[in-house]
Amino acid sequence: MHAALRNLEVIHTVSSHAERGTLLALASACRAFQSPALDVLWRDLQSVEPLVKCLPTDLFDTDCVWVCLSFDTHSDSLAQKLQKPLDNKMWDTLFKYTSRVHSITVKQTSHPSAIIGPLSLIMLSYPSARASLFPNLCELTWHAGGTPFAAEFLRMTLVPSLLVLNLRFSSASFTFLSVLSSLGTLCPHLRSMSLKCRPTTTEDLSSTFIAQPISQLHHLRTLRLWDLGNTGIDHIMQLQALRTLHLDLRISSAGERKSHLSFPGFHNLHYLRLSFGAFERAMNFLSSLEVIRSKEIELVFASQIVESSEGVSTSLFPFLAILPKICDNEKLERLSLVGSRNIHTQLAVFMPLRAFRNLIGLEVEKSCSTSISDRELCQLVSAWPRLQALKISCYIAIGTTAVPTFHGLLGLLRLCPSLTSLALVIDATKLEGINLKSPGGENFSKCLKDLTLGNSIISSPLNVALILSGLFPYLEQVNLDCWDTAPMNSSRSVLHKYSEMEKWEAVNSFLRGFSIVRKRIVPSFQDDS
Repeated sequence: MHAALRNLEVIHTVSSHAERGTLLALASACRAFQSPALDVLWRDLQSVEPLVKCLPTDLFDTDCVWVCLSFDTHSDSLAQKLQKPLDNKMWDTLFKYTSRVHSITVKQTSHPSAIIGPLSLIMLSYPSARASLFPNLCELTWHAGGTPFAAEFLRMTLVPSLLVLNLRFSSASFTFLSVLSSLGTLCPHLRSMSLKCRPTTTEDLSSTFIAQPISQLHHLRTLRLWDLGNTGIDHIMQLQALRTLHLDLRISSAGERKSHLSFPGFHNLHYLRLSFGAFERAMNFLSSLEVIRSKEIELVFASQIVESSEGVSTSLFPFLAILPKICDNEKLERLSLVGSRNIHTQLAVFMPLRAFRNLIGLEVEKSCSTSISDRELCQLVSAWPRLQALKISCYIAIGTTAVPTFHGLLGLLRLCPSLTSLALVIDATKLEGINLKSPGGENFSKCLKDLTLGNSIISSPLNVALILSGLFPYLEQVNLDCWDTAPMNSSRSVLHKYSEMEKWEAVNSFLRGFSIVRKRIVPSFQDDS
């Protein structure tokens, strides 16, 4: 035997970089590579089918498995499919592979029960009550429904070593929910959990089964789930280790709030994402919280915000006014507002956000078409000297919405010198008072690398490119991706879109040319010195 084959580090390195076909050959042909190759082959399972295939073919009645196993099949009729019990040799073979598994991913298939059904029978017949077939399992992703078949397999995979759990199901059997109710005891070290089950009615009982074990997951750092009602929300707020929370409040389940209760709020979060179906519900939920201490907050709205007759949202201003009252003004660094449809509003609506003095990111996506003057823009951002990312508008109704000019953009750069990303519609036709040779004088940004100007109107691509290259010497091009999702209501709008896009593509062409010239000039100056 070659000396290299006695070096375990070399063997493990080779195995970790080998293709699947090579690993199969190594595991069957070379004793030195057998164990390391099997470790790699079984470490991450993208299906549970290999678990069934590693057993003798005559173990199940394969002629009727695909026909009889369905979501509506009762467990007592499944007993016919197991032709004989597993002997010790079979269990040893199965455990030889399952003990190597670190992650399992099961996605929905056309006949998921054809595999899950037989596998659940194996789980039920496992002779060691105290041990698990998967003692080293760390991550489980299950998107194959909440049937009784799934419950048997899930019960065997919810082990103390599990750190990451990702479940997605549209409906769940009581057997499946009963297993989930023991989650806190079965997986005490869980660090990340995502449960995606959209209750169709307020009487859905899935929330009742899941709310209680949440309080036992003391090591949980990341959590994604739906509204669990008053009890569930209260349990979530008591998780001291929690840092990332995605809470879907679009549909309430059995825990629909029948009274305005006061909650202690969320503490020590790094990221909080709240999704709402109705704006009134968002107001009520946030009003019930005493405090939100999070570095980053993202608020997502599935429905359109109501507008007043004057065009200013009657709900948006009081909603934004609530945030400084309940959020830790010193801790909040990033705030995102995401809507499904645009509304027309004024920049004054966002003035309450000036209370967040340490804000480094503000993004308003698909929710507002905001009228902004140069003075108002500077007034808003003057409270955020550390601002790094600003996204207020990518596409607006030209002619009905006021937009800032290059003068407002200059003021923005002076007030926020650390800006690296900007999305803002401007009027690029008003160039009066702008020196094309030195647009910003001594004020220019070396930091800004991502610039989106949306459907900003433009008349001279060359002059606009000269101004942008002077203000942002390291900017390679203007981001035009927003044009792909721009709303088009008529054939005239389509023609206008392509006409304006051609002008901005010309701007990018000029910017690329300026960049090439700049790279040529710098070395020549260095040579002269």
